[in-house]
Amino acid sequence: GEGEGEEEEWWSLARGSWLSLAPQRLNSGLPVNIGVLFVPQQEAWVVERMGKFHRILEPGLNFLIPLLDRVRYVQSLKEIVINVPEQSAVTLDNVTLQIDGVLYLRVMDPYKASYGVEDPEYAVTQLAQTTMRSELGKLSLDRVFRERESLNANIVDAINQASDCWGIRCLRYEIKDIHVPPRVKESMQMQVEAERRKRATVLESEGMRESAINVAEGQKQAQILASEAKKAEQINKAAGEANAMLVRAKAKAEAIQLLAAALAQQHGSVAASLSVAEQYVSAFSKLAKDSSTVLLPANTGDITHMVTQALGIYTTLTKTQAAKTQDEIPPTHGDPQPPSTEVLKAEQATSS
Repeated sequence: GEGEGEEEEWWSLARGSWLSLAPQRLNSGLPVNIGVLFVPQQEAWVVERMGKFHRILEPGLNFLIPLLDRVRYVQSLKEIVINVPEQSAVTLDNVTLQIDGVLYLRVMDPYKASYGVEDPEYAVTQLAQTTMRSELGKLSLDRVFRERESLNANIVDAINQASDCWGIRCLRYEIKDIHVPPRVKESMQMQVEAERRKRATVLESEGMRESAINVAEGQKQAQILASEAKKAEQINKAAGEANAMLVRAKAKAEAIQLLAAALAQQHGSVAASLSVAEQYVSAFSKLAKDSSTVLLPANTGDITHMVTQALGIYTTLTKTQAAKTQDEIPPTHGDPQPPSTEVLKAEQATSS
């Protein structure tokens, strides 16, 4: 009777556990083996049989032998986030920094994570801190801020090399914050301000340089254009003067031709004598008006003598030119004979 009562009590406890939605856990947080266990998704339960590793339970329904089998470890297969505490690190240029970070892990092998290390999370956290200190010691302060991404990658590689035998893989490591000493922070701020002033000065000097170059280029172009304009003006002026000289020469040649033709006509010499007399009188009156001191020949009042002298010179030049013309071109019978000397003297007397 006592054995049957104990058996009924055990089955009642088993039914109560079966009907429960989640397995009962002891103070240690491990599930109690009641023969039938439900393993949640993304979890791995490590089972030992009589103190020796037996198997790893898969998610879902699993059957175990009570008293012989025991769930020894429960490993989560999800990505685990670990906050790395703040720590002190010395850079290559002997600057002490306070730095903290966040570590992202995942259990890849539940067996190694259970039996390879006592506390995987604590081990990885300590490894991350020591690796961070060693990596910061290789960099100067300026490179720490510029190469945070490469620093994170180096820490991840170092952790994975050590944690491979633990069945844990480090996915990434991120530095949350870097605390710099106040005096170093002030010097960094001064350096930044100096760098900005330097950039402003360089930009201002470059602007002045470009402005001076532009002004010089403009002056050069202006001088070139002015010289080209002056050259064109001189060319045009010379061309205009040449054209004017040609026009004046042509006009003078035509006037001489007309004058020669007029002199060659009948009574041309008489007309020339009259023109010379008029010009003499006009020039004499003009000299008397323009100046109070005039140099005149002794016989200035004898206009007839002056005109006769001028006509004599003109007659001599005419005869000389006529003689040269007769020597060059033989005369024809139909050409009229030039007037004789007596005729010229009669015409001059008549004019007088």
